[in-house]
Amino acid sequence: MAAVVADTDAEFVAMHWRGHSGDMYARARYADVVADVCRELGDRVAALTAAGIAPERIILDPGLGFAKVPEHNWALLRALPTLGDLGHRVLVGTSRKRFLALVGRTQETMRGTDERDVATAVTSAYAAQAGVWGIRVHNVVATVDALAVWEAMNG
Repeated sequence: MAAVVADTDAEFVAMHWRGHSGDMYARARYADVVADVCRELGDRVAALTAAGIAPERIILDPGLGFAKVPEHNWALLRALPTLGDLGHRVLVGTSRKRFLALVGRTQETMRGTDERDVATAVTSAYAAQAGVWGIRVHNVVATVDALAVWEAMNG
């Protein structure tokens, strides 16, 4: 894929992950999730630039939910400014993720997929405040409203 993108004007989203859905949670072991994800994304950027993709065309995604347990996802959200320090635009996708459904709940009482839009809007507003370039969501209207309220509150 990198060679194809290098020959075009397309941008490349490099998402952190460590395996396919069948085994990704077994790979959710980190000494320091923020440092490890930053290092692994840095390695991916090096490979992409070596393949000929200009650095300004690379967008980083910490891959929330992919080979990460809830604690990892929260740590990465708190560290969004650090991810931005890597020198690339950052894209975040918390939309309707399982870790949002578990806040204050157990597996038995967690929110259903279609009940996670409020939590998504909150994390999206936080991500915007942290300076991310893009946010991936399912419910665009709720997120636009949340961002408008956030902006009004913060001037």
